[in-house]
Amino acid sequence: MRKTLTAVVAAVFVLSTAACNTVRGAGEDLESAADAVDEET
Repeated sequence: MRKTLTAVVAAVFVLSTAACNTVRGAGEDLESAADAVDEET
Protein backbone atom coordinates (compact mmCIF):
# COMPACT_ATOMS: atom_id res chain seq x y z
CA MET A 1 0.00 0.00 0.00
CA ARG A 2 2.79 2.42 0.87
CA LYS A 3 4.58 1.81 -2.45
CA THR A 4 1.37 2.54 -4.35
CA LEU A 5 0.82 5.78 -2.45
CA THR A 6 4.41 6.85 -3.10
CA ALA A 7 4.03 6.11 -6.81
CA VAL A 8 0.79 8.12 -7.00
CA VAL A 9 2.35 11.09 -5.21
CA ALA A 10 5.38 10.98 -7.52
CA ALA A 11 3.15 10.81 -10.62
CA VAL A 12 1.07 13.78 -9.46
CA PHE A 13 4.23 15.78 -8.80
CA VAL A 14 5.67 15.03 -12.24
CA LEU A 15 2.42 15.85 -14.04
CA SER A 16 1.91 19.10 -12.15
CA THR A 17 5.48 20.17 -12.93
CA ALA A 18 4.99 19.40 -16.62
CA ALA A 19 1.70 21.32 -16.69
CA CYS A 20 3.31 24.33 -15.02
CA ASN A 21 6.08 24.40 -17.61
CA THR A 22 3.56 24.12 -20.45
CA VAL A 23 1.49 27.04 -19.14
CA ARG A 24 4.62 29.13 -18.60
CA GLY A 25 5.75 28.43 -22.17
CA ALA A 26 2.35 29.39 -23.56
CA GLY A 27 2.47 32.64 -21.59
CA GLU A 28 5.91 33.45 -22.97
CA ASP A 29 4.68 32.76 -26.52
CA LEU A 30 1.72 35.10 -26.06
CA GLU A 31 3.98 37.77 -24.61
CA SER A 32 6.40 37.59 -27.52
CA ALA A 33 3.51 37.76 -30.00
CA ALA A 34 2.15 40.85 -28.23
CA ASP A 35 5.59 42.45 -28.31
CA ALA A 36 5.84 41.81 -32.05
CA VAL A 37 2.44 43.45 -32.61
CA ASP A 38 3.50 46.44 -30.50
CA GLU A 39 6.66 46.86 -32.56
CA GLU A 40 4.67 46.83 -35.81
CA THR A 41 2.26 49.57 -34.68
